[in-house]
Amino acid sequence: MHQGVVTLLALSKCHVRPYPRPTTFNTRTHKYTNRSETFMSLDSLPDHITKPHLRPVQPVPVQKDGKQYVALRDPTMLVKQTMVIPAHILPILQQFQGQQHLEEIAERISSDLDQLVELSKQLDKLGLLWGPTFEKLEAQLREKLEAHGSFPATASLSMGKTASDCTTAIEEYLEQTEDPELEAPAKAIIAPHLDYQRGWPNYAAAYHCLRNLAPPDRVVILGTNHFGIGDGVVLSEYGFESPMGTNPSDTIVVGALLEELGQPLTIDQLDHIAEHSIQLHLPWVQYFFDDVPIVAALIPDPLTEMIEDDEQRIETPKFVSTLKEILEGVGGETLFIASSDLSHVGPQFGEPRAVDEQRRFDVERHDREMLSKFIAGDCEEFLSAMKWNKNPTRWCSIGNMAAVLMLVDEPIVELIDYRQAFDEKGLAMVTSAAMAVI
Repeated sequence: MHQGVVTLLALSKCHVRPYPRPTTFNTRTHKYTNRSETFMSLDSLPDHITKPHLRPVQPVPVQKDGKQYVALRDPTMLVKQTMVIPAHILPILQQFQGQQHLEEIAERISSDLDQLVELSKQLDKLGLLWGPTFEKLEAQLREKLEAHGSFPATASLSMGKTASDCTTAIEEYLEQTEDPELEAPAKAIIAPHLDYQRGWPNYAAAYHCLRNLAPPDRVVILGTNHFGIGDGVVLSEYGFESPMGTNPSDTIVVGALLEELGQPLTIDQLDHIAEHSIQLHLPWVQYFFDDVPIVAALIPDPLTEMIEDDEQRIETPKFVSTLKEILEGVGGETLFIASSDLSHVGPQFGEPRAVDEQRRFDVERHDREMLSKFIAGDCEEFLSAMKWNKNPTRWCSIGNMAAVLMLVDEPIVELIDYRQAFDEKGLAMVTSAAMAVI
């Protein structure tokens, strides 16, 4: 998983700078000291503070002076600061589900009430709680994005800071990659969204398939929504920037999608700001096809049920059928890209067992069994196999892989390469594949 750019602040304290007077958390007494003011009574605090509901955040492990901390990364990056807390506070945050009052939580976990109030207030200050502060920050970010007109470069900056740096890196990767010698031009590719350092062999293997491809009229990039709010398809109305330039939105196709499916498609499009699965493909797309218009969408996991069927979300089959009909109507050539990693195993992903040689063997056997279902080109069979297995190794991009099979008529899938990226300590392994659909 690509971590993106995380600003780690106040590593020895449970607060975010700048702050008028630091409120230091004492890890021995579990209390805050040196408070700059006396807490108001709970009755005078708003409900979203006294009955806090934590938004989805990405906990990022951080070490400082031999001690373990957790950075609470906001997937929507509403503010630049990142709150850092001692690791043992994380279980307390799991109690912030909007169901219980802080007094109830304090009593149940035998914690200091002042501590919980201060924690709740600071989370709210950064928009990490559902409530009016979050809504205000979200509205400000939407206005800024609309004025700018495209999503700024984030994950793609790891390729290089300039177009020249990116071009050099891509050409070096391609020079080390064999020509897959496809029998027909690729209609789609499946490539990773793993960081370039670990994933470049499969990026290069997949994109090598496009070296002799005539520039398409548009590129549809289907990503994975790792930590965002939306649990349906999340479409972008805007283009995307990278060090290589800007890919504008295909306004004709996107406009037609919005006309047919409405606001639910874009209500959570701020998820694209910090999401790396589309951003990491931009330098590659721009290297081959310059500023080709794109249609960018995050596809949900079909094995996970939506939170609520309230007609405020668009499911993948409806999105795919509508997109396919629109593309047939507008004509021209469309290239599809599925940004897809496969298994995520090891202690970093919640498994008790380190990734040893036997685990690597078992994961590859499972991966190749599931890949055989995908390569057969039958979307229903692929999804059925995944549902039956209950995705034991946490493939993260089943949704966009299945969508490609639905979008391409009579797909013929070729597996070009398979890789396992793991660390020497056995803490984590992520697998990926390079494939082409012809």
